[in-house]
Amino acid sequence: MKNKILFNEFLYLLFILFILHSCSSPGPGLFGKKTPHEQYEKKIIDAGLKETALGDAWLKAAAITLSSPLDVTLPYSETGYFAEDKANGIGFRFKARRGQKLKIILTKKPVENFATYVDLWQPYPAAENRTPKFLLAADTINLSLEYIVNEDTSFIIRVQPELLKAGEYTLRITAGPSLAFPISPKVKSSIISFWGAGRDKGQRKHEGIDILAPKHSPAVASANGEITRVNESELGGKIIFMRPDNASYSLYYAHLDSQLVTEGQQVKAGDVLGLTGNTGNAKFTVSHLHYGIYTNSGAVDPLYFVKNDYKEPAKLSVLLSNLNTWMRSGKSARLYSSQTDDTGFMILDENTLIKPEAATGNQYRVILPDGKKGFVAGNSITSIIKPIKRISLKKALPLLATPDYGGIHKKMMVAGDKINILAAFKDFYFVNEKNNEGWIAKKEL
Repeated sequence: MKNKILFNEFLYLLFILFILHSCSSPGPGLFGKKTPHEQYEKKIIDAGLKETALGDAWLKAAAITLSSPLDVTLPYSETGYFAEDKANGIGFRFKARRGQKLKIILTKKPVENFATYVDLWQPYPAAENRTPKFLLAADTINLSLEYIVNEDTSFIIRVQPELLKAGEYTLRITAGPSLAFPISPKVKSSIISFWGAGRDKGQRKHEGIDILAPKHSPAVASANGEITRVNESELGGKIIFMRPDNASYSLYYAHLDSQLVTEGQQVKAGDVLGLTGNTGNAKFTVSHLHYGIYTNSGAVDPLYFVKNDYKEPAKLSVLLSNLNTWMRSGKSARLYSSQTDDTGFMILDENTLIKPEAATGNQYRVILPDGKKGFVAGNSITSIIKPIKRISLKKALPLLATPDYGGIHKKMMVAGDKINILAAFKDFYFVNEKNNEGWIAKKEL
C-alpha cells in the first residue's frame, strides 16, 4: 500500500513537472525582479509541489546550501553529478579581496533540458543571524558570472538543478585583478612598497603601491576611462588622475618623468599615459611609479585591483567513476571541513561508509550517512565491492534502512542468512544480503 502511494506521488510529480517544463522559459534578462531560481521556486509552490516530499526537499536544500555552505579557497573547481532521484543543491563559501574580479563558470551535460540555477550571495556577520544578501544570478543559458569585489569579505555561491533532472557539471570559481597592471607588460617591473608602509619617519602611511621600473618606462591606463587631472604637486611630482568608466574611484599615477595625455582625454586600457621617473619627493630614489586608488571616502589599497596572481584550479587526479557510489574509509582517513584547511578535520573510523558527491583536485567532496559533509583525500577511501567479511546470522534480525535503532525495517532476516559486511557507521554495520542493502546494529552480531 505504501509503495502504491509513493508511486502515485511520483506520477503526480512527473505530470506537474511536465506542465512546468512545457511552458516557455523566459530568455536571459526577461526575469524582471525575480531571479531564475526564484521563478522556479514560485512554480514549485504554485503547482502544489511544496506539499510533496520531493518538492519540500528541494526548497529545504535551497535554504540549507545558503545557511550551511562548505568552505573552499580560491581558485576552486569541482566536477560532480546531480542524480534525478533526490533534491540536489550545493553551496560554497569563500573569501575574496577588494578589487578582485570573481569569475564563476558552470558547464553541464546535457546542455539542454537540464536547467541549473547559479546565484552569488554575501553573508552577513554570524551574530546577525540573517539570510545572506543576494548579489547576482546567472541566467540558465549562459551559466557564468563576473563580479567586482568592493570590500574584503566572504561570498557564497549556490548551485541547484531543477527537480527530477540528472546531469554532470563542472563548477569553476576563480579570482584575479579587475584592472590592468599600470606598467607596460613589455617592461620588467615589480612592486617594491605596499599599502600602509611608514613614510616621513612614521608620520604618515603609504597610500598606494610603488612599482619599480626603469626610467622612462610606459605607465599605462589600467582601464578605459577619462583623464581628469594632469598637473604637478610637491609630493607626487608630475601626476595624472584618471576615472575608469562606470567606476566610483579614480586612479592616481605619481613621480612621472613625462605626462603624455591631457585633461578630458578618453583613453583605453593599455594606452600610454606617461613615462616613469622620480619627480616630487622621490627625487632621491630610483625611478618608480606610485600608483593609488581614491574613492569619495579616501584612499584604498590598490594591490588586489592590479596584482596578477591569477591561478588555475588544481587538476583533477581522482576517479570520477567513484562519484555517487558508496565507498569506505581507510585507516586514519580525515574528513576536512574545508578542502585546503589542514587543521579543521575529524579522524574517521576505519571502514566508515562514505559517498563521494564530487571530485576536486586530489580530493572528493563527500557525505556521510548522517548528512555530514566535507572533503577527503582520494587515496584514503576504497570501494565496498569486496566485503570486509562474510558471516551467517545466528538469529533473526531486522535489516534497517538507516543506521538508527528506530529506522524503518526493510526486511526481516532469519537465522542462517549469509550477509556481507561492507562498511560501518558508528554503532552499525552496512551490509548486503541477496541484493538487499541496509544496516544491522553491531551489538546484535
